[in-house]
Amino acid sequence: MSETRRKIMQVLDGKTLTPPPLWLMRQAGRYLPEYRETRAKAGSFLDLCYSPDYAVEVTLQPIRRYGFDAAILFSDILVIPDAMKRNVRFTEGHGPEMDPIDETGIAGLDGENVIDYLQPVLETVKRLRNELPSETTLLGFCGAPWTVATYMIAGHGTLDQAPARLFAYKHPRAFEHLLMLLADVSADYLVAQIDAGADAVQIFDSWAGVLGEKEFEAFAVRPVARMIASIKAQRPQTRVIAFAKGAGYMLKTYRQKTGADAIGLDWSVPLAFAAELQKDGPVQGNLDPMRVVAGGHSLEEGIDDILQALGNGPLIFNLGHGITPQADPENVRLLVERVRGVGAV
Repeated sequence: MSETRRKIMQVLDGKTLTPPPLWLMRQAGRYLPEYRETRAKAGSFLDLCYSPDYAVEVTLQPIRRYGFDAAILFSDILVIPDAMKRNVRFTEGHGPEMDPIDETGIAGLDGENVIDYLQPVLETVKRLRNELPSETTLLGFCGAPWTVATYMIAGHGTLDQAPARLFAYKHPRAFEHLLMLLADVSADYLVAQIDAGADAVQIFDSWAGVLGEKEFEAFAVRPVARMIASIKAQRPQTRVIAFAKGAGYMLKTYRQKTGADAIGLDWSVPLAFAAELQKDGPVQGNLDPMRVVAGGHSLEEGIDDILQALGNGPLIFNLGHGITPQADPENVRLLVERVRGVGAV
């Protein structure tokens, strides 16, 4: 089956499908008992990411269970700084940590061997394309430069990424160098994923919402625009989804300024505004993950509202952020059935 016949690829080309195709961010994750079993066997989280056997297995688990229209490569946005020798580690209960970087460290960064280092991830992509059902879109991904940089500066996540914001104000040239280096390396990484078998790619800017207007333009828009321009120069047919969580009103021009084919919407985006954004092209989202935890009427209401507001245009149904470990797998089944029941006879 050619990629143009895969439902999500049709939507990324601007087509409206009823019912809309769906997948869920973090659909391979801790809410699934089979994921927890595989994670325990793998050892560390990075071992799971870098083992094609395990990474393929956890990517396929939600496809087997729910038949989502897309599988997204199981990996992490911080494999890029890990490949740049920043000593990334994941501690249970503390999240990701790495050696914080300063001006000297930024000047010494080398992105030349990143793709070689990440060959196990690319092997996972190759295997997934061979093992997935032919109708299932395979999504590659990476973190946006701003979001990845926030972890590199602080050495860990923070509530509002103040360390990175402060660093950017105090050391603007060094910070711009870091963002542009990450943009170039990440673009090449996504091209490598496309070459390995990914149908489309998503760029996650999970911390875009902490930025002011000027900073959003400089730190969230420009690096992602640079990435997408590079990707499309190398592989012109590539479709790119850009997800700037928390960007709010600044999403109004985000698609046009970055060149993204589709934009992901978090759950705080009003549906009336989402419908305006949809007039310019495909949107993805934007159910509150807490509705999946709550289930029942809350889940049904949230799904129905999105389908009513956005179902008559190009839509990829998704959550407004990743599914949480507290989600009941049965509620995910109900979500899939309700979305796919729209328009059915």
